[in-house]
Amino acid sequence: MPVHDWTRVEAGIFHDLQHSWIGEIARVLNRGLLPDDYYALIESQTVRVTPDVLAFPKTGERVADGSEAVSASDGGAGLLSSTPPKVRFTAEAEFEFYRRKQDSVAVRHVSGDRLAALVEVVSPGNKASRNALRSFVEKAAELLDKRVHLLILDLHPPGPRDQHGIHAAIWDEVAGQETAALDRPLTLAAYESGLAVRAYVEPVAVGDVLPDMPLFLEPGAHILVPLEATYQAAFAAVPRRWRRVLEAGVNPPGGP
Repeated sequence: MPVHDWTRVEAGIFHDLQHSWIGEIARVLNRGLLPDDYYALIESQTVRVTPDVLAFPKTGERVADGSEAVSASDGGAGLLSSTPPKVRFTAEAEFEFYRRKQDSVAVRHVSGDRLAALVEVVSPGNKASRNALRSFVEKAAELLDKRVHLLILDLHPPGPRDQHGIHAAIWDEVAGQETAALDRPLTLAAYESGLAVRAYVEPVAVGDVLPDMPLFLEPGAHILVPLEATYQAAFAAVPRRWRRVLEAGVNPPGGP
């Protein structure tokens, strides 16, 4: 099954594929692809700063001093209101919503459950703003600096913020080097982090069959992840209505 053109559908449809694909990769890793002393888990992305969660009283609830909480519209001071603000214009960042819901495949070693490698499927939200792309790139560089190996799977073409692709953005951050333009718009990139960082990049295009890609567990030691088989299994779980849209836009390899 060839790679589909995911620019034909909204971010939420790709998020469904992304979630399923991450799950398929984790399952195939745990079903014997990983050595016995490694295991894979689906984990939410980590963030550097976790704000404290404060519990605010709801309107009508008793607070600590025995008084009743009121909403801002009731004239109370210092309480939150659930009433939408009355303004002329509003905007909502849908891509940011899906970026924050993104999961990864974390491969850990049984000795202390240390993080050895991470598989990331790039979402449209990772490229939707300068801050989102910067956050993704800095996270990748930080993980490589901590000798965590990466496999980055990007099925979205370069945009205004990653004009030469996601690998070029990561490599500029990691090595301070520009990379040559790739001959195909989609990117599969494996990163080996040891005394030096090495990148193994395979550009692909809509209509291509996905190759197996290396996932390094230790410097100089990797397994091959069956991307095509796991992608096919994940795509089969996409609702039929959207599979039809995507399949209508894919030409066979070598086609027009």
